[in-house]
Amino acid sequence: QLQASGGGLVQTGGSLRLSCAASGFSFSNYAMGWFRQAPGKEREIVARITSSDGREYYADFVKGRYTLSRDNTMKMVHLQMNNLKLEDTAVYYCAASRSDYTSAPANFRFWGQGTQVTVSS
Repeated sequence: QLQASGGGLVQTGGSLRLSCAASGFSFSNYAMGWFRQAPGKEREIVARITSSDGREYYADFVKGRYTLSRDNTMKMVHLQMNNLKLEDTAVYYCAASRSDYTSAPANFRFWGQGTQVTVSS
């Protein structure tokens, strides 16, 4: 019900745009988030956007570099990632939650399959 795309290999300082297409649920009623998980590390929130007013939240380590947006008509979210760093390398997951005010993975009901982002020097 969530299909992520747009990952790939990029050099440090480069950009990528991840997209997530939703189906099978009432998209506009769900907050959407992007998480990432690097090898040996826990899954962590990257950014999320509310359903009610489109307010964005960003983890400190991506503030000023990433931009999250949603298109309720197309049922999609996009994560624009600029000035990528080596430490941004991870599998990125989009997810949907009924709560606008949570960053905990356990509170996200639907998950995409993940897309690999690799940043090289």
